Amino acid sequence: MSHPAPPAGNPADNVQSPALSSPAPSSPTGKATGRKISIDAYRGMVMFLMLAEILHLDGLAKHFPGVKIFQWIQFHTTHVPWEGGSLHDMIQPGFTFLVGVAMPFSIASRIKHGQSGPRMLFHAAWRSIVLIALGIVLRSLHHEHTNFTFDDTLTQIGMGYFFVFLIAMAPRWVHYVSAAVILIGFWAAFATSPAPPADFDYPAVGVPADWTHHHDGFASRWNKNSNLSWKTDTWFMNLFPREEPFQFHPGGYATLSFIPTMATMIFGLWAGVWMKEPLEFSQRMKRFSIAIVVGIGSALILAATDICPNVKRIWTPSFALYSGGISMAWLLILHLICDVKQWQRWAHPFIIIGSNSILIYVMSWTLEEPIKELLVRHLGTAPFAIFGEQFVSPMLGLATLAIMFYVLVWLYRKRVFVKI
Repeated sequence: MSHPAPPAGNPADNVQSPALSSPAPSSPTGKATGRKISIDAYRGMVMFLMLAEILHLDGLAKHFPGVKIFQWIQFHTTHVPWEGGSLHDMIQPGFTFLVGVAMPFSIASRIKHGQSGPRMLFHAAWRSIVLIALGIVLRSLHHEHTNFTFDDTLTQIGMGYFFVFLIAMAPRWVHYVSAAVILIGFWAAFATSPAPPADFDYPAVGVPADWTHHHDGFASRWNKNSNLSWKTDTWFMNLFPREEPFQFHPGGYATLSFIPTMATMIFGLWAGVWMKEPLEFSQRMKRFSIAIVVGIGSALILAATDICPNVKRIWTPSFALYSGGISMAWLLILHLICDVKQWQRWAHPFIIIGSNSILIYVMSWTLEEPIKELLVRHLGTAPFAIFGEQFVSPMLGLATLAIMFYVLVWLYRKRVFVKI
């Protein structure tokens, strides 16, 4: 299973009051009068989409090749091969975006409780280190030795978190300038790097020679396992002890993606500031709408003109803009539903999931298979084949998910929240 990471923020980061079970409601105008249930709901929804991997719904398309709904489900529960994006490809950007959204609330809460600037910076540095270490530890499961990898989502967030926290502490204009500098600078680094030669040996780096997702000309600088980030990793990853020398990542993921990932966090920082400010909903909607149109629109233009392909796996600037716009839209819609219209009851299961995002993420890595084995050992597969053998895997995954959710419900009622 390829897991994205949970938001580095915790439920208390989105508060003016630490209470989770009895949040202070927002006003009908959408002004920042208390906890934003929309942020909690968003956190839980992206966590749920990550957990839904347990259901293995993408496998239904193989059993029902002529059913379009299962083909649609397969597309949106798996990653695209290279360019573009499915719903599944929006999970990691959602997590990353939410890290930034939580920062203004977290900083305000810490200042309110008397924490000094140096203490807050120390905590941000500690959080970065823990996220990086946790990502490496989880990626090392089932390996004989430490699997040093820095393209995992947890490590990507961890590597950029401290720097974005510094930006969050700076004046507002720094927030906007820093995002532009990161994206333009990262694009320029690729644009000025050598393009792969015409006779580049793609099969040697795990890419079919006739792969249809590659570009010619200027855009070839972003081709899989032949780009600047890949070249950097052939040096950087081999600085660490490895079971075998690093030559390429099968999926094309790369360490340097943490740089444009910081821009996604900064987009979340913008949104967090706008959510925290005592704005009328119309004012907040105007800011979000401009960001959504500019982000998605510019990304589509950059991709269509081959100035910058829209690729999640190396987090191209166009993908940062595209996914940032979608994340903004997602949060704005939830803000309207949960905070302005006060339709919140439906979101309670997602709040429960999101309140222990770090814990459920670790559980999904460590307990999924043991729970499935326990269920099959004691119940067999018959109870999960009630709708046919084709549905054994999804039904077994559903039972596993239900057990994990029950644990989260129990912890929520006990007000036990694991955070970094």
